[in-house]
This record gives sequence, C-alpha cells and structure tokens, in this order.
Amino acid sequence: MSEAPKILIVEGRFYEDISDALFQGAAAVLDEAGMEYERMPVPGAFEVPQAIRFAIRSMEIGSAMNRYAGFIGFGCVIRGETSHYDYVCQESARALMDLVMNYSVALGYGILTVENREQAWARADMTKKNKGGDVAKACLRMMEVKKHLRLVPR
Repeated sequence: MSEAPKILIVEGRFYEDISDALFQGAAAVLDEAGMEYERMPVPGAFEVPQAIRFAIRSMEIGSAMNRYAGFIGFGCVIRGETSHYDYVCQESARALMDLVMNYSVALGYGILTVENREQAWARADMTKKNKGGDVAKACLRMMEVKKHLRLVPR
C-alpha cells in the first residue's frame, strides 16, 4: 500500500539560517493543515529546480518511495558585487516556472532575492513577513486547484 501524498520541501542551504526560518514558517502552516512533508537540502538556490525535477522523474519511472502532491522551493540569493546574483535569480525562477508549466506540479516559490541580509530576515522571520508560511499556503492552494480541475484523484 502506498503512502499518502506529501509535500517535498527543497531548500537551498547556502544561507542556512535564512532557510531554517523559511522552513519554520512553512512547517507551521503545513502542520496546521495536517499535511505531511519531507525536507530535502541542496547547496543553493540554483540546485532547487534540479532536485524538484529529480523527484518528478522518480515518480514518472515509479521508483519514488513517496508520492509528492506538491513542492516548495526555498532559498536565498543576496546581491553581491558581480552579475552572479542576476543569473542565479533569473535561472532558478525560470527553471521552476518551466517545471510548473511542463509537468503541472503544484509549487510554492520561496526563493528570496534580496539586496542584503536584513531584507532576507525581514522576509523569512515568522514574526515579520513570514514568506515561508506564505509559500506553503500558495502550494496548498495550487494543490486544491489541481484537485478542483481533476488533475489528481479525488
């Protein structure tokens, strides 16, 4: 018998403290909704779409131990002195949108793109903007939309 669907949370861990704060916000929302989830760390924001694609592929070939009803991608990119920031922000966002459009997955987009650590903390902190919670709510809502449109079993 297969396990109930759950959400895969893929976290870019380059800024571990920010990722932990985003996760705390998401976990509070998911726990309140009674949703199971799995936490998967990756090196940074650029690797988040890759890990989600690997999970989708594992479900396609039937090797996934767990079926994922939704995905959450977390990370943080802080502007530096080079154009690296622009490439990571643009390509990670594009790759995640490609996954949504090509595979019809429910995805909560939580890669912070900020100028400095203060902006990151203002967004990640559960007592402030709580973007982790917002992203979890977005994922749950998109899962509901898929169910309403009969893209998943009722």
